[in-house]
Amino acid sequence: MPNLVKNMNCARSQPHVQVATHHARRSGYTTCLGARFQKHAPARSAAPSPMMTTTTGIPSQARARAASANTHSNSNTAPHFAQRHRRRRAATRTQAAAEGEDTDTSNSDSGSTTSRVIVVTSGKGGVGKTTSSANLGMCMARLGYRVCLLDADIGLRNLDLLLGLENRVMYTAMEVLEGTCRLDQALIRDKKYRNLCMLSVSKNRQRYNVTRQNMELLVESIQDRGYDFIIIDCPAGIDVGFINAIAPAQEAVVVTTPEITAIRDADRVAGLLEANSIYNVKLLVNRVRPDMIKRNDMMSVRDVQEMLGVPLLGAIPEDPEVIVSTNRGEPLVARQKLSLSGVAYENAARRLVGQQDYLVDLSDPYKSPIRRIKDFFSGGD
Repeated sequence: MPNLVKNMNCARSQPHVQVATHHARRSGYTTCLGARFQKHAPARSAAPSPMMTTTTGIPSQARARAASANTHSNSNTAPHFAQRHRRRRAATRTQAAAEGEDTDTSNSDSGSTTSRVIVVTSGKGGVGKTTSSANLGMCMARLGYRVCLLDADIGLRNLDLLLGLENRVMYTAMEVLEGTCRLDQALIRDKKYRNLCMLSVSKNRQRYNVTRQNMELLVESIQDRGYDFIIIDCPAGIDVGFINAIAPAQEAVVVTTPEITAIRDADRVAGLLEANSIYNVKLLVNRVRPDMIKRNDMMSVRDVQEMLGVPLLGAIPEDPEVIVSTNRGEPLVARQKLSLSGVAYENAARRLVGQQDYLVDLSDPYKSPIRRIKDFFSGGD
């Protein structure tokens, strides 16, 4: 196991072997899980599975459902929005040319090249995906970044509840695509952090009405408004809603818990992300209980990371304050005094934006950097 993980880490440091690294990780998956989990592990054969194609990674069943739904919905949604989007970009290029600026398409859309589009997904429902999206987004806003949270969980949206914005949702992305309203009318700014906004994709529409093309157009238009990060809260499962949500993403954060079922689903999601050419994937382990780990009643964070072979972004401890903050409509990180899970979310957000490279020790989250250095050289844990 240590040799496998060491080889994976070495390969990830070399971009030209990144794709090979992912295939190596997938091939070693069954061995990592051990005898207890081996009989349930999904097979990684050369032949494409019935639920995943080798070209786009779109399930054939989902592709058929989306095609049937698109005949009724696509004719009246994306065209108007796409035309306005093209006209706005043409006007921007014309203005830039008049001012003597570079009008090269590769450099003209600064937002498209600088904005980072990150999808937060899990596969299994109830692991804390939406809670993680809200807290990571608010942490980034507190750090000074412009962040847009996109709730792509159609029909089961909850992101507005966690942010306390449920009474302000007047328009959704579907109304924007249909031309009923402008994008700035649908974007809802946070009450405390004005550089944080939220957009719901749909309220009560069928999920098959939202296509990959619509999601890509929507994210592209948000990028044009100069946001630093666009975080997509992906729906649970791996059906067409999942495929559409990950379409515009460049990076992914896979949320899981130290449970066999959640780990199995997380591995399946990692495979689908790989099939859709999303290789920058990070792991967030939620609901960790150090006391159970010490009693060997729960897998450790290192065990979960080694099983999946995905770089670790952070570990969030089990915290009853999560329920309290959800009922209040206020993320954990918005409080003046952070709880242990709030400190862990802040650490994960800093690692995601590149401002911090060490992980929070759940047994001593307030350990100073000087003490970390001393522990490192002294061999302390």
